[in-house]
Amino acid sequence: MINLGYYNGRYGALEEMSVPMTDRVCFFGDGVYDATYSRNYNIFALDEHIDRFFKSAALLDIKLDFGKENLAKLLKDLARKCDSGNLFICWQATRGSAIRNHSYPEDMTANLWVVIKPCEIVDMSSKISLITIEDTRFFHCNIKTLNLIPSVMAAQKAQRAGAHEAVFHRGDRVTECAHSNIHILKDGRLITPPADEYILAGVARAHLISMCEAMNIGVEIRPFTLSELTQADEIIVTSSGSLCLRVGSIDGRSVGGRDGATVEMLQNALLDEFIAGTDGSV
Repeated sequence: MINLGYYNGRYGALEEMSVPMTDRVCFFGDGVYDATYSRNYNIFALDEHIDRFFKSAALLDIKLDFGKENLAKLLKDLARKCDSGNLFICWQATRGSAIRNHSYPEDMTANLWVVIKPCEIVDMSSKISLITIEDTRFFHCNIKTLNLIPSVMAAQKAQRAGAHEAVFHRGDRVTECAHSNIHILKDGRLITPPADEYILAGVARAHLISMCEAMNIGVEIRPFTLSELTQADEIIVTSSGSLCLRVGSIDGRSVGGRDGATVEMLQNALLDEFIAGTDGSV
């Protein structure tokens, strides 16, 4: 199969799959999700993504009737049904199905969706551009919910501006990007926002922090401002499919460009980690 969709035990080509209108995702976006990439059918950092998925579900009181090991096996089995082993793999749990009502039965169990399509991780050799947008999202940014309208609109605004990504800020505080985490390098140290209610703590963010520590690059976990962002030696954007991208402009103005050697060193190390983590047979 070129791509694959899964819903509560049924699977097939994405174009052929359907879901019931009573699924609460249709009315409320009532669910959580996670996603990662595979290479050679080896799914990268799968345990970390599944851990975050279960934490998100617990924070929204979504009842999963399967365990972490069951989900991991299912995702691996479904990936093997695709023609290519280099894939984007996304799974989500919606609260369940019922006639539309804001409240829900306490005993409702989740519906499980999986979407798999051929995909490669992003080439890190070119700089990317950003635009800034006031962060008006709700205070559950730390939960990977399906309510992504603010991020969708911000990403569309970035596309219309000819930029690759949008970076949110609350007043003067930089939070995160529409679908990525953002960090700065200053005086040889990585500065990254704290994992509070204003950001989703990305798996790629965790790997970047760990790599900096392994390479004796100092790490500061603290909020930083728009002024610090634009005056940083380098700006880094991370996500599961864009492991470590270097920013070249924000709102049309050139930024960074003063510590490219450190960024390149991190990019090479993170790519090596991804390759090592997705090599071999499954």
